[in-house]
Amino acid sequence: MVSSSARRLSSALITAVSCAYTVIALVYFLQGPLYGVLALVVFLVVVGVHYLNMRAGLRGGRPPAFPLTVLLQVVATYLPDFLLPGGMSALTTPLLAGTLLVHLPLRWGGAGVGLIMLYEGTQLWFGPHAAHLTLFYVVTVPTTGTMIYALVRFTRVTAELEQARAELADAAVLKERVRISRDLHDGLGRSLTAIALKGDLAGRLIDRDPGTARAEVGELVQVAREAAQDVRQVARDYRAMSLAGEVDRAVALLESSGVSVQAHLADVTLPTRSEEALAWAVREGVTNVLRHSRATTCTITTSLQEGAVRLELANDGAPPDAGTDPDPDPGSSPASGPSPASGVGSVSSAGAGFGTGAPGAGLVSLAERAAQAGGTATGSRTGQGGFVLAMEVAVRREAVS
Repeated sequence: MVSSSARRLSSALITAVSCAYTVIALVYFLQGPLYGVLALVVFLVVVGVHYLNMRAGLRGGRPPAFPLTVLLQVVATYLPDFLLPGGMSALTTPLLAGTLLVHLPLRWGGAGVGLIMLYEGTQLWFGPHAAHLTLFYVVTVPTTGTMIYALVRFTRVTAELEQARAELADAAVLKERVRISRDLHDGLGRSLTAIALKGDLAGRLIDRDPGTARAEVGELVQVAREAAQDVRQVARDYRAMSLAGEVDRAVALLESSGVSVQAHLADVTLPTRSEEALAWAVREGVTNVLRHSRATTCTITTSLQEGAVRLELANDGAPPDAGTDPDPDPGSSPASGPSPASGVGSVSSAGAGFGTGAPGAGLVSLAERAAQAGGTATGSRTGQGGFVLAMEVAVRREAVS
């Protein structure tokens, strides 16, 4: 993973810096073996504690014994000043500066680095060191500390970006699943209902009216082909729909089912997203008229209202609330009975589709589509025993013809 590679790179660079300061500490052997061994032991303790602090920092946390490990590094950094000549802390404070910046809030870590610089500058200035050497040791404190802090931040940000990318990928997969589920429900629901209706109708007519039965079977085949095309469109994420075309198909389907239809569409040019949302509403509404109602008449109208287009799909056949099933299996065969309009039969079901109470999957899906187009979708019963599905979507004023 990228974060693991970044952590290994940062760890290697911090280790290299620590080893470089350790090599410098070996100059104490020039002042005697005892000083050299003591300096080496002290530096190994400092580097060991520093490693524990940085290892936790690179993983995005704090060491288990925090803040004791930080205090231990402070003690190991400054105690040798009383045991070794020349101010050994000048070699170890750059590592301490990195620890303070990583594990303390920046304002406190920065203040700590400032105090370290002040202490080292004062100690070295009045010591045997030249001015330029004093300035060098003082400058290495913020330089090394900032480099260590930057490496740790680089590692943490890389890990956070990697996690965010993984979460975005999961969200994209979930969004695509929701899209496919919604489109299959909205698109195939009408087609499967029509197939069930026409299959049932053809079965009843095959003996007494073979010609009409063959016509119904032919239409059933056509609807099945449209359903297959819908599946391909969902798979390709190509769902461009025309409101007028969907209304024409709805009128043909309802009239073939014995429902009298009137359609009145306002002469308005809609944005693509708004038109598709209204087209899906027509498709879903017609599906529910066929699947859940005892309707004999249906009206489909659109009107322009203050910068929004309102679609209303109303029918006169909402069933009673009892036994409501908001989203039954679309593959189940709807019950049928004689139709006064055609003598062939009309659909009847126990469900209300978009009835009162908890909304079914269809209305939830339409509400999502309407929201994407800057509008709303609602379903409600009428006082005359009917049902109205309404959707409003935004339309740019310059798009009105």
